[in-house]
Amino acid sequence: MPPLPKRKRSKSRVGTNRAHQHRTLVSLVECPRCRESMKPHHVCPSCGYYRGRDVLRVESELE
Repeated sequence: MPPLPKRKRSKSRVGTNRAHQHRTLVSLVECPRCRESMKPHHVCPSCGYYRGRDVLRVESELE
């Protein structure tokens, strides 16, 4: 049988432990080529551009 807590955790103690578990907003930057929003250090999803070169072929270009 595993060990069990001896007492119930109070509401303030539970809230204190959960205080840092909130969600944060995703930071976005502007793509230097197409001016769309994208995550920093990621390939642009709209044009496939990353660090001065085309990395991905976007579906609109394939059609």
